[in-house]
Amino acid sequence: MKALFEELSNVLAKGEEAVLVTIIASSGSTPRGAGSRMLVKKDGTIKGTVGGGAVEYQAILTAVEAIKHKSSHTKGFTLTRNQVADIGMVCGGNVVVYFQYISPDNKEFAGFCADVRTALSRDEDSWLLLDITDETCWQMGLYSESTGLLGMNMPERFTDSDLFGCSTLQREAEGRRYYVEPLVQAGTVYVFGGGHVAQELVPVLTHVGFRCVVMDDREEFANPQVFPTAADTIVGDLERIGDYIKIRPCDYICVMTRGHQFDYYVQKQAMTFKPCYIGIMGSRNKIRVVTDKLLGDGFSREEIEGCHMPIGTEIHAETPAEIAISIAGELISVRAAGMGLKSKIDGQK
Repeated sequence: MKALFEELSNVLAKGEEAVLVTIIASSGSTPRGAGSRMLVKKDGTIKGTVGGGAVEYQAILTAVEAIKHKSSHTKGFTLTRNQVADIGMVCGGNVVVYFQYISPDNKEFAGFCADVRTALSRDEDSWLLLDITDETCWQMGLYSESTGLLGMNMPERFTDSDLFGCSTLQREAEGRRYYVEPLVQAGTVYVFGGGHVAQELVPVLTHVGFRCVVMDDREEFANPQVFPTAADTIVGDLERIGDYIKIRPCDYICVMTRGHQFDYYVQKQAMTFKPCYIGIMGSRNKIRVVTDKLLGDGFSREEIEGCHMPIGTEIHAETPAEIAISIAGELISVRAAGMGLKSKIDGQK
């Protein structure tokens, strides 16, 4: 998303037109769901994706036409059985797509893009809003607790619980129609131990939208040169992680220090903070030993079994790079469940 809005800012700075293509509703078997977005330029080149295949091809053609006519509108697409079979699905689906024409003369929106990029760099819940009451004359907004609502006005009777949740929605109020989607869902991945697996893991996680912080007690394993994509690197005492960071319920903990004892220290502390995910790298034998220690510390077996031990999805990974992929897969699954996507996925099987 950040790359898309950076490209949109560049396009507008060059005085070029573009269309922001957004899936605002979907049902059945579709390559991407609501919230998928791509930018289409006048020459048909794109940034981002709404799923590829037939829908994306038709959407690009429609967007180019929208640029020619300088118009915004909504259009529905239906995937036939043959089209979804080409992408490995078994039944048809429908998507509703909003084509948002953006003029380079819209200076306020250029500033809005900068606000979105700033929001994407913060570890804070935020949402994008689109007023599509009049499809030809949209308004776009950005909401977070620290900034309030930017870019548009909303009916005062709306409350946070009405609009700002973990999934996309459409809502009508006072004769107006709004589309709302999460932009950023707060949550940092804290990676304890900056060894080989961590060095493979952090670039993968940042590529799929996680914010990562690496902590080690050795400076040579926790620095920006080793982890250029990490939001931060911390050199500190692994027996006192609370002195350096504040772990929240929305955060993720990956424990992969240089030794079993340090892993135990970190896991014991992390469990008291109750983050949404704790994963421990290690052998089955090591896990049994650590489990016994944690039971002795007063943790219940249920609390201990709530940790992912060993860390990662079972894909028979062996190399650091393969282990990193297995961990990333597990974190993606946990994040999707937290955003209410798992039930939707299960319902489409």
